[in-house]
Amino acid sequence: MPQEVRAAVAVTKGAPTEIRTILVPDPGPGEALVAVQACGVCHTDLHYREGAVGADFPYLLGHEAAGVVEAVGPGVTDPAPGDYVVLAWRAPCGRCRSCRRGRPWYCFDSRHAAQAMTLPDGTALTAALGIGAFAEKTLVAAGQAVRVDPAARPEAAGLIGCGVMAGYGAAVHTGAVGSGDTVAVIGCGGVGNAAIAGASRAGARRIIAIDVDDGKLDAAERFGATDTVNSRGTDPIEAVRTLTGGHGADVVIDAVGRPETYRQGFYLRDLAGTLVQVGVPDPAMTIELPLIDLFSRGGALKSSWYGDCLPSRDFPVLIDLYLSGKLDLDRFVTATMGLDDLERAFAAMQRGEGLRSVIVL
Repeated sequence: MPQEVRAAVAVTKGAPTEIRTILVPDPGPGEALVAVQACGVCHTDLHYREGAVGADFPYLLGHEAAGVVEAVGPGVTDPAPGDYVVLAWRAPCGRCRSCRRGRPWYCFDSRHAAQAMTLPDGTALTAALGIGAFAEKTLVAAGQAVRVDPAARPEAAGLIGCGVMAGYGAAVHTGAVGSGDTVAVIGCGGVGNAAIAGASRAGARRIIAIDVDDGKLDAAERFGATDTVNSRGTDPIEAVRTLTGGHGADVVIDAVGRPETYRQGFYLRDLAGTLVQVGVPDPAMTIELPLIDLFSRGGALKSSWYGDCLPSRDFPVLIDLYLSGKLDLDRFVTATMGLDDLERAFAAMQRGEGLRSVIVL
């Protein structure tokens, strides 16, 4: 019997979200019903609301969440009802060409719930990133519900489901930061500071944080940055070269995703250095670089999809780091609010305020 719950729905492109009653089906084969406890407010949700991701309105927003499994469908043995979980938007299928090659973190056919959640009139909702967690309950594929230690409070644990994992993984997995490396991170919001934390854990010798907001640069130092550059009044390329003996950084992480920051990142690298793009660009954005520079500077230009993570492996590890005091997830949470305050959270994010607002349900 479908359950009626409150949820945040983007009904039409560019319009404010609406708090609506939606219907959540009982879980079918391979599905899990999750009672959401907390969900972070991510830029991706705003991209969905603005129509920058697709046009499959209405969207059920929210994807960076933690909660408790309420029920599972036939054939599901993991998770089980009562399990405390973080929701993942990647649930490897095990069958696609990437999974068969032993690279499930790139899975090209990630599993989502087969059934759609709907409005009361039967209109199907498109769940953002296959999750739709700005809702009291949501329906996901069982593989998207990753069991973690229930000692982690949901406001912090949910952030592992997207922003923290994306940034941390961009440094540790995609960028392969190693002991003694020099790292530069452009953009010190939630994702960028997670990359700084990851680089610090990986043993980077020098971590240079770049932003236009002194408050975010102060936060970056608390996550492990050894140096900060306010690029509003300072050329970041020259500043990084000065801090690295004239060479540039071994690994640069662009957590903004704009042509100007990508270009900066390209030239912030040392010769044969690595540039990782984890910030999501607008689909209309383009970039032009001299082909001779692409050749002569060498190295690697990479995109980081979800921090190249394997949720079933990585989520529990990051939660354990949090509980042991080695990864301060609480510091990412700069505001908590109710579902009715989602538009206020979006406005604060657009103004660049804080690292992460979290909706508590």
